Amino acid sequence: MRAAKTIGVATVLAFTAVAGCSDGGGENTARSAVPTGLDTFYEQKPSWKDCKDDFECATVQVPLDYSKPSGEKIGISVIRLPASDGSNRIGSLLTNPGGPGGSGVDFIRQAARAFGADLRSRFDLVGFDPRGVADSAAVRCNTGAQLDAFFATDASPDDQRETERLGAQGEKFAQNCETKAEDKLPYVGTVNAARDMDILRAALGDDKLTYYGASYGTYLGAFYAEQFPKNFRALVLDGAVDPNLSSTDLLIEQAKGFETALRAFAEDCVGTGNCPFGTSADAVIESISTFLAETDKQPLTSSRDSRKVTESLAVMGIARSLYVKEYWPVLRQALTAAMQNKDGTTLLGLADEMVEREPDGTYSNQTDANMAVNCVDKPNPPDLATYGKAAAEAKKVAPRFGPFVVWGGVPCVYWPTQTDQEPKPLTANGAAPILVIGTTRDPATPYKWSENLADQLSSGVLLTYDGDGHTAYLQGNPCITKATGDYLITGDPPDNGTRCR
Repeated sequence: MRAAKTIGVATVLAFTAVAGCSDGGGENTARSAVPTGLDTFYEQKPSWKDCKDDFECATVQVPLDYSKPSGEKIGISVIRLPASDGSNRIGSLLTNPGGPGGSGVDFIRQAARAFGADLRSRFDLVGFDPRGVADSAAVRCNTGAQLDAFFATDASPDDQRETERLGAQGEKFAQNCETKAEDKLPYVGTVNAARDMDILRAALGDDKLTYYGASYGTYLGAFYAEQFPKNFRALVLDGAVDPNLSSTDLLIEQAKGFETALRAFAEDCVGTGNCPFGTSADAVIESISTFLAETDKQPLTSSRDSRKVTESLAVMGIARSLYVKEYWPVLRQALTAAMQNKDGTTLLGLADEMVEREPDGTYSNQTDANMAVNCVDKPNPPDLATYGKAAAEAKKVAPRFGPFVVWGGVPCVYWPTQTDQEPKPLTANGAAPILVIGTTRDPATPYKWSENLADQLSSGVLLTYDGDGHTAYLQGNPCITKATGDYLITGDPPDNGTRCR
């Protein structure tokens, strides 16, 4: 699956009380849940240090290879904002913002105070960089120039020559990772990241985990519940990923989600009046389709730098804007400048934001990590021709986004580390209630995925946000905020099927 804000990148008990309560010292390590041979990891006590603005930072050690716990160790970077009411503190609220490849440390530093006041009061808000990401044994494969070339390559090939060029870029990406990160690639998958979360739970001093995961963070959370169904008290999975889909089916469905979001944007543009792209939603979408076809033939220029704004970069910029409804006015401005003046500056800026590219041409490791996790989590098509068939299918059901999203994962065809473990439903039998939140017009994690995951989980409870944008909790909807906060504090979920508007 693609990142929380990255697609085509190169873009898972019957509650009896507030379990896992601990005093401010956080000493309640769940020794009974320690897997064999991992005692030293579960018993560690992080050395917290001030890291500005009331945050505290630490590193927690985990084994690189869980089958060899006495072998190489890696450090997991962790940050927390301590609970504001220590006398009523419940424990830690571990979070993951998505990806794979998103930095949970950056997320908490940026978003901790956007969580409800009730949660900030009762929990230490905790973020972590999963293995392979940012400051946790990062997978770094490609230079900025190499990633520029990868993203600019035509991801909607019109002929065999363009297809082969795209395949060559994917193969080069995979070769770069094999050369520079081969020792890490077999171990960065979601199953291992979920095991790291249980060590984090113990290191944080919690008998039971409390967790909020968004986008890919739902996939990670679902894998945690599957492996440790008795080790958590409350899990929120916001903007769910369906673990039962194949790698290419996941991308095809995601592309359809972006088409849904684009239509919502088009309807909003027409509804607000004076829409520069047409007088109906169909006309707006047709205008955008025509613009993309023209950009495929003649890329735009930008005042940001000398890069040409190709069709792929234009689609990426549009996609970035669909993640958050507040970006829709920016998208309107960007498309107006691009269509009327052939100025791709704003679209390119949005595309750069999508993949965490800095103005100096450097990137975070989000893209490398995203690919490394996705390629090892599920089986991949065996060759370029098979991958091309999936892209062709995607184009039929998602004409603007299908090829872009599907072809974005082409490095996985050439990935040096492969798995034969086919996708399957995750049920987490015997687990406490798990709250799954779905947004009806979510572009990156289609609403049906949340429905599917809630059905698969033996204790899944579905909460629906009838709205736009990617994920729901941090959008500020009072109904979602209250239902989520109440559940995380008490363990009592809303009624299954509750809808918020």
